[in-house]
Amino acid sequence: MENLNNKENKSIVYNQDNNTFILNSNKTSYILKVLDSGHLAHLYWGRRLRSTNLDYVIRRRNWGSFLANTDNKENFMLEAISQEYPGYGATDLRSPAVELQFSDGSSATDFRYVSHKIYEGKNKLEGLPATYTENDEEATTLEIVLKDTLKPVEIVLTYSVFKEFDAITRNVKVRNMGQEDVKILRVLSANVDFNDDNFDMIQLSGSWARERHFVRQPLRSGSQSIESRRGSSSHAQNPFMALARKDTTETKGDIYGFSFVYSGNFLANVEVDMFYNSRVQIGINPFDFSWLLKENEEFQSPEAVLVYSPNGVTGMSHIYHNLYGKRLARGEHRDKIRPILINNWEATYFDFNETSIKNIAKEASNLGMELFVLDDGWFGKRNNDDCSLGDWFVNEDKIKGGLGKLSKEINDMGLQFGLWFEPEMVCPVSELYEKYPDWCIHIPGRIRSEARMQLILDLSRDDVCDYIIETLSKVLSSASISYVKWDMNRNMTEIGSAKLPPERQRELPHRYMLGLYRIMEELTTAFPHILFESCSGGGGRFDPGMLYYMPQTWTSDNTDAIERLKIQYGTSLVYPNVSMGCHVSAVPNHQVHRMTPLNTRGVVAMSGNFGYELDITKLSDEEKEMIKEQIKNYKKIRETIQFGDYYRLSSPFESNDVAWMFVSKDKKEVVVSFVRQRALPHPKFESLKLVGLEEDASYEIVGEDAVFFGDELMYVGLNVPELVGDYAAKMWVLRKVL
Repeated sequence: MENLNNKENKSIVYNQDNNTFILNSNKTSYILKVLDSGHLAHLYWGRRLRSTNLDYVIRRRNWGSFLANTDNKENFMLEAISQEYPGYGATDLRSPAVELQFSDGSSATDFRYVSHKIYEGKNKLEGLPATYTENDEEATTLEIVLKDTLKPVEIVLTYSVFKEFDAITRNVKVRNMGQEDVKILRVLSANVDFNDDNFDMIQLSGSWARERHFVRQPLRSGSQSIESRRGSSSHAQNPFMALARKDTTETKGDIYGFSFVYSGNFLANVEVDMFYNSRVQIGINPFDFSWLLKENEEFQSPEAVLVYSPNGVTGMSHIYHNLYGKRLARGEHRDKIRPILINNWEATYFDFNETSIKNIAKEASNLGMELFVLDDGWFGKRNNDDCSLGDWFVNEDKIKGGLGKLSKEINDMGLQFGLWFEPEMVCPVSELYEKYPDWCIHIPGRIRSEARMQLILDLSRDDVCDYIIETLSKVLSSASISYVKWDMNRNMTEIGSAKLPPERQRELPHRYMLGLYRIMEELTTAFPHILFESCSGGGGRFDPGMLYYMPQTWTSDNTDAIERLKIQYGTSLVYPNVSMGCHVSAVPNHQVHRMTPLNTRGVVAMSGNFGYELDITKLSDEEKEMIKEQIKNYKKIRETIQFGDYYRLSSPFESNDVAWMFVSKDKKEVVVSFVRQRALPHPKFESLKLVGLEEDASYEIVGEDAVFFGDELMYVGLNVPELVGDYAAKMWVLRKVL
């Protein structure tokens, strides 16, 4: 065994004696090796190790004739070895990470090590969102160059280790070094081989209004995957997957997370092979994808973020929350508390004018809210879903005097002013479509299928992107706008571009994402004071790619408090508290028609960025006083909720009683929330065992004459009072007694 010397206690070490790379964060190690053949093998990922020599992990034997010998060397079979980035068509017949097609029609590849370099810091990915550093000391990067043994093609594998955040990022670049065309059929961003299958697979799945539900199931022989083929990351599946050991719980046990910093089609796949090994892959979905590389061209894959924790699901979540909150989200709003808003959508839908809008805003100001957001219907001739997307000019019949006048009047009430857009879409009934009918995604001769009476603009085209940037910039410069809600309400069909040649048509979905990212980069840079919130029919594009440009997302169009328990629970596995938009809405709820108490709606919505989505002018005086009190209380605790450590205490997928809590970074404030979904006859006395406290500290329950030690609250518990009726809720605020 060889040990790391103190002088070698670096994030990335190359042991030249045995051609081994050791990637270390504070608590984890990731180890890979160049074999004598030049192939790259994966040796280990998990708790931090001292050893720099794990050669004994690679074991050989005769597995039979159905596994081919690599280089015709006896008992050297790549299919029986954990690999770092496997190709297709040589001696490993498991799922490949990369597949290319050459001009001679062949697609077999055999990539082997050529060189590497290690450097401090982390480079940007051109045209793509990715995690970043604020100084070079925060991360160390390894680039490994692999080259095919026959064709002039190189692959660059890039690993960046965030030492303090305990995370590793990966991306892949493919280079055509020859004169003949190369077509990429598959290029995934990360591959990890495990030498067993003793795992459960965790995914976040659902639909519109039912996003990111927690699903956990055992691995089985063959492939299990989640994916999107919809042109966006989608409501159905989130670009995240985790493997957890069978005994892993919320706070104990090994878990491996795989998150994809991308907003388009993706694949996350686990293949359990004939010998009970597990191969995990994540990247751009190869379905209906190809990318043509001409001479000296290269393709850059998006970034995958890999996280290991021995401290259960919560441990993994905290790593993602910290990294994504501090080194993925950007801009001046990243670390600022977010305003309490009122959105007029469920209050008015399309039926409003400047008078009704100002009435809502005035009442919002009286209640203590801080931001008014004008949703769909303010532009073109937009009085319903049928028309005007793409026509981004003010409907003066509704907003007399324009946005400048309205925003000033709302500012004078003490509120910031925000605006809704859906820039990626166009309605067939619009001035834009009438002028540029080929600007939408379509296939000549085929029907242009509409969803919500709209089509998708072709963002692979520079002229379309330029139009969106120019038009939105004009609107954003015309008024005092401090917030934008960026919506996207349909998925891709009849995928084709009038601009792309036939051999590049399958590049369209990825080129669309590159165009979208370009638009968002330019607009968020030009208007840094604006707080941008992404939305896609709610949570249809709640992914790390969007968080890079917009630090918060509308979590779901479903505002029902009880449905939100599951949606927000699943979302919290990966995404920071401050990234989740959570609103109180009217009852009966507009999505599921459920009646829930206003107190419960408030408790559930105080799990992220708090706001309201109802006609507050029609509420009773008693309800208005309750809302005023909710707002007053949230302002006191919102820094802890938005930026504190989040703990899941009881799951809505397993229990009638649901609980969660937030602990401020300085451990001085604690917020605990509890919801009982259904009333039961003679229920047992319930207590909540808190987590994340200081055992020997004392905590006072605000508003109650009660002080407890931290160890009491964690190991004995906090008593839940007897609650009456369905959908009852309770929130506690605890403060450390100095």
